Amino acid sequence: MAIPHASSGQVVEILSSDGSLPSDQSYAVFKSEQLEVMRLVLPAGKAFPPHRVAGEITVQCLSGRLELNVDGARQVLRAGQLMFLRGGVQHGLVGIEDAIALVTIVLAKP
Repeated sequence: MAIPHASSGQVVEILSSDGSLPSDQSYAVFKSEQLEVMRLVLPAGKAFPPHRVAGEITVQCLSGRLELNVDGARQVLRAGQLMFLRGGVQHGLVGIEDAIALVTIVLAKP
């Protein structure tokens, strides 16, 4: 079953009040013409392969720890930390611990 995208003004539960996941899947919270926001669930040891996106992005770790490989340099992002990446930068992620991240992508015009 597909998770519907949020509407303008709608409150969305990213984490439960106790900090646990309301569900264990990654999904797009919303997508507009200029912006996409995704909740990424990355279990420990699971990798999101290196890739590039045209627009600028932020990766905000909400829980757990993630390792980001950004243009060959590895950095750890822990709960409460955010990383900004310019468009076109190659990046990949690995869950060091079970992790949840909020990823924001500025959708570049072709």
